[in-house]
Amino acid sequence: MKKEEIKKSVRQGYAKVATQGSSCCGPSSPCCGPSDRSVDISKKIGYTDEELGSIPDGANLGLGCGNPVALASLKEGDIVVDLGSGPGLDCFLAADKVGKKGKVIGIDMTPEMLEKARENAGKGSYSNVEFRLGEIEHLPVADNSADVVISNCVINLSPDKQKVFGETFRVLKPGGRIMVSDIVLTRPLPEKIRESIDAYIDCISGAITKEEYLHTVKAAGFSEVSIIDEMTIPVEEWVNDPIASSITEKLEITTEEARDILATVVSVKVKGVKST
Repeated sequence: MKKEEIKKSVRQGYAKVATQGSSCCGPSSPCCGPSDRSVDISKKIGYTDEELGSIPDGANLGLGCGNPVALASLKEGDIVVDLGSGPGLDCFLAADKVGKKGKVIGIDMTPEMLEKARENAGKGSYSNVEFRLGEIEHLPVADNSADVVISNCVINLSPDKQKVFGETFRVLKPGGRIMVSDIVLTRPLPEKIRESIDAYIDCISGAITKEEYLHTVKAAGFSEVSIIDEMTIPVEEWVNDPIASSITEKLEITTEEARDILATVVSVKVKGVKST
């Protein structure tokens, strides 16, 4: 698949998510489910009732695969950049932690998501959150300006992950850090899965192996790179999900093949530091 074709398809897929409220990413897929389904998903991947109760309605679409804010050790006054901020869930949680002296910048390439995020920010009267249109491979953020960069199940969707981490390194201040929740693989996927746009948007075929992911982060210049948490994907959630089922049908994959493929998919939380 060509990079521009992938970006276009991902943008269209998440524009649909923004307008219809369905989600097709995360360790148990809430596609086409009600809002309480998104809450259930979010609890499973590390969000607390208190956190989910503190955000505006509509900010949680169940799009993530972890809770990077919980592990980012944010403090008052920090400048935070969220890659692929979606409807704003992690931005709003980060905003509460950095306070009025800090700032959170959400970056998303989907205008429909930005519109939803800005609407949510208005609902919550967030004065320290800003949403910008942009690609995570070309961040609209100044050099050496951020203390922390977070991201939640988004970098796996990029066809140029090396560029993403290079840009992340650029915008961080010396001593700044990343905290990323993402999808990785324990072994490479079959070619027909890797070439599937539907599986790409579903956060599967865009993923790379765990070893390659960590190497990519280190190659961008980060030190102290490590996985601090890891979670396997519940097989039954994929097998029973209608969107996942449609993908396996299109690709003529049996249930057993789907189980075998999903067994290679892992949600991880990765940290790294831009050394001074």
